[in-house]
Formats: sequence, C-alpha cells, structure tokens
Amino acid sequence: MKTFNNKYRIDSTRLKGWDYGWNASYFVTICTHNREYFFGKIESGKIKLSEIGKIAEKYWFEITQHFPFVKLGSFVVMPNHIHGIIIIDKTNVETQNDFVVETQDNNMVVVETQNLASLQLRYGETANHFGPQSKNLASIIRGYKIGVTKNARIINPNFKWQPRYYDHIIRDEKSFYNISNYIINNPINWHEDDLNEMCEHKH
Repeated sequence: MKTFNNKYRIDSTRLKGWDYGWNASYFVTICTHNREYFFGKIESGKIKLSEIGKIAEKYWFEITQHFPFVKLGSFVVMPNHIHGIIIIDKTNVETQNDFVVETQDNNMVVVETQNLASLQLRYGETANHFGPQSKNLASIIRGYKIGVTKNARIINPNFKWQPRYYDHIIRDEKSFYNISNYIINNPINWHEDDLNEMCEHKH
C-alpha cells in the first residue's frame, strides 16, 4: 500500500454538509511545497530529522496548548510531509466564548472574550484574532503551519508548505486503528511511498 487508500497526496475537497468544528477524529496530511525534502531523511526505516523537521515535530505536539479542545493521535514527520490524527473533542471544554490570539513571537493563546480587552501584548507584537466560528480543523492546521513556517524560515528562507492539505474523517474504531498503524509504519514503508517517488528536489 503506497498511500492510504491512494488518496492522501490529493488535495481534499471538504465533505458537503460536514462542520469541521464538530467532534471527530481527522487524519491529516500536509506536504511541503513541491514536496521538497525539508524535514530530514529516512535511514534504516527511521526518520532522521533535520532542524526544520524538529520544528515541525515540536509545533505539532504544542497544538493542544493552543487549542484546548484538541487531542492528538498518532503522528509522524516524513522528509517532505507530515501525517497526524487530530481529535476535536469539545465535550468538556468551553470554546464558544473565546478567541485564539496569535502573537508576533509565534505564540498562540486562548483568551476568553470577557478578558480580551485586558490582554497585554509586549511592545512590537500584533494580535490576530480568530473568532469562535474558526474553532475548526482549518484553524488548527493554519495555526500549525504558521508556527512552523516562521521558525523554519529562520533556517531556510525558502521553506514553504503546500497551500492545501488532505484530511479524512475517521468514522469508526477499525479505521482509527488502521490509520494509526499506517502513520506509525510510514518510515518503514518509505521506499514504497508515492511522495518519495514523486519528489524531484531532495535536501
């Protein structure tokens, strides 16, 4: 199996009628621009991360700090893409009356609406407010990509993500298990991966 259901390298169209802020588990793949090998290389079935790859890994695991209604499933950084499972679970977290605030130093914090006026930003910082309607998968991915990009470009100014990403709504426990295993085993199967075969630019 070169790709998961031969789909993950194709830009996704959103499922009609589905609210991507709803509680669900989402399998996500994000590729680098032109599928360039910014994140490292596979050696003996394991990923050896570059400095940019370490940034991509670090910011993924920090998603839950910025979006308290998110849980994370399996995740892997590959040479030119990342795979991960994002679980949106708003059952026990109040997210309807607050904002996600991105500051210039790449921090993203959740601020309750009633406390927004009192938020103090350090000199030179700007705030970008994503309203309650943005508490969905797209805003999570956008925040992640912004954080990685700003820091990666300190190392390599040419770093870019592919504009879009692929997502798949995981509908049952069996699919969750199969996708989790696919993610975990991705480095071992790199020699069969379409994103490996298609990439022309290797770092």
